[in-house]
Amino acid sequence: MLAIKKVSTNEIIKKVLVVVLGSLILTISAKIKIPFYPVPMTMQTFVVLFLGITLGSKLGLLTVSLYLIEGIGGLPVFAGTPEKGIGIIYFTGPTMGYLVGFLVATYFAGSFNYNKGIINNFLKLIFSVSFIYILGMAWLTFLIGWEKPIFELGAQPFLLAELFKILLLLLLIPTLLKIKKFI
Repeated sequence: MLAIKKVSTNEIIKKVLVVVLGSLILTISAKIKIPFYPVPMTMQTFVVLFLGITLGSKLGLLTVSLYLIEGIGGLPVFAGTPEKGIGIIYFTGPTMGYLVGFLVATYFAGSFNYNKGIINNFLKLIFSVSFIYILGMAWLTFLIGWEKPIFELGAQPFLLAELFKILLLLLLIPTLLKIKKFI
């Protein structure tokens, strides 16, 4: 009986450490800007999908939730913080829809089985990441209005970089699935 309890405690500690480490990786991905055309890219959406694939839907969702709670609580974890503000003020700004979309993207990326071939995997990743842009553009529309060119402002500049990140993930999926077995 004691051995079972100890294993459970070790599993809990392991999962907590994985979630905290995942949140840290997501924070780092938000701070590194890579020169890209037409706008610089961060690796946030890559890490969001990465977390879903490697941690699964539940732990991935927990990890992204921790990241969002840290940011809402005032820690400078988001891409534009602390330069553009921190906490709930920053969270409810133009990027809120994208940040909320991280939750949905992680959930779906973590729910899929990636053993059906590269085209199917590509479509699953496109489906997952699309929620980041759908929710992001919806919130942006709420803030600035329907009369503005929402797609041109909220998605189009990022699509080439997104394709690059998804192709990179496609190459890494076999390795990520091996990592997932140990988590």
